[in-house]
Amino acid sequence: MTDHIIPSYDAAYETLCTYTKNENLVKHGRVVELAMRALARHYGEDEERWAIVGILHDFDYEKYPTIPEHAIEGGKILREAGWPEDIITAILGHAEHTGVKRDTLMAKALFAVDELSGFMIGCTLVRPDKSFREMKVKSVRKKLKDKAFCRAVNRDEVRQGAEELGWELEELVQFLINELAKVEEELGLGAAATG
Repeated sequence: MTDHIIPSYDAAYETLCTYTKNENLVKHGRVVELAMRALARHYGEDEERWAIVGILHDFDYEKYPTIPEHAIEGGKILREAGWPEDIITAILGHAEHTGVKRDTLMAKALFAVDELSGFMIGCTLVRPDKSFREMKVKSVRKKLKDKAFCRAVNRDEVRQGAEELGWELEELVQFLINELAKVEEELGLGAAATG
């Protein structure tokens, strides 16, 4: 086994791209990374470390998409590569089936933004401007009630994630709208999607 590495965003992104060829899965990693960066700034935490957790959280999904392999196998890969345990534990905690407790703020934040940020990208893609800039919380809330919209998103986990982080769901949605609007071009949204 490798000695513990000094985690860097570049190493995390390279790991994601090594294991993930599907462009939508890479984009999902990026949106979760950007949401994690925003929450790290909000809480005064280590932005790079939180971004690493965001970008890596589903790096194994393409190879191990089913329960119980997803996240468990990824954790083994990261451990073998020498990634720090707090990063691995937060990633394991985002998948309910692992049974790993989310006992750090970073782990709770990852769980809170994983399903929700993916859902919010879906909400953005059906907007004519493909932008977060004019998105309203009530429209996200309405789409959450529509079980056919983004049906793979677990609504119970969306609610549970906000609750575990100590936010009202509407507050977290508004926070993410505000923060993701600032970086939407990086995600190929807004002017980048319609221009």
